[in-house]
Amino acid sequence: MRSLGILSGLIVLAADQASKWWILHRVDLPGIRQIVLLPVLNLTMVWNRGVTFGLLTGTGHWNALILSALGLIVVIALGIWLHHAETRWTAIALGAIGGGAIGNIVDRLRFGAVVDFIDAHIGAWHWYVFNVADAAIVCGVAALILNSFLRRRRA
Repeated sequence: MRSLGILSGLIVLAADQASKWWILHRVDLPGIRQIVLLPVLNLTMVWNRGVTFGLLTGTGHWNALILSALGLIVVIALGIWLHHAETRWTAIALGAIGGGAIGNIVDRLRFGAVVDFIDAHIGAWHWYVFNVADAAIVCGVAALILNSFLRRRRA
């Protein structure tokens, strides 16, 4: 199970960092600011100096280091959990969460902020701008919750 979780994490990390490289260096979204892709989807450049929903936002160098350290603690805890994972879905979900967390840690250490660029919206109502790592974290958490409910139901 461990190798499946590690593979899942590496795939998420590679996809996340490749998408951010593409947005920064090929699309040059920081210079353009926004590209409308669909009536419900834009590429919008945001440098997130906080955590989810912009919480704990700070502009100093220490903020990025503290958030990176907290993220690393979470990744270590996920690694311990992965070591004891009993199902494939748990291993894949933990890998996705860990890979996403590492992707955002890499951004904080490189740029002092996380590169966010996916802007899903309905009309004038916009969800927060996110990235591939964030999506993997949310999907991984959802998979863990769903797996937990299904296992209880079977028991």
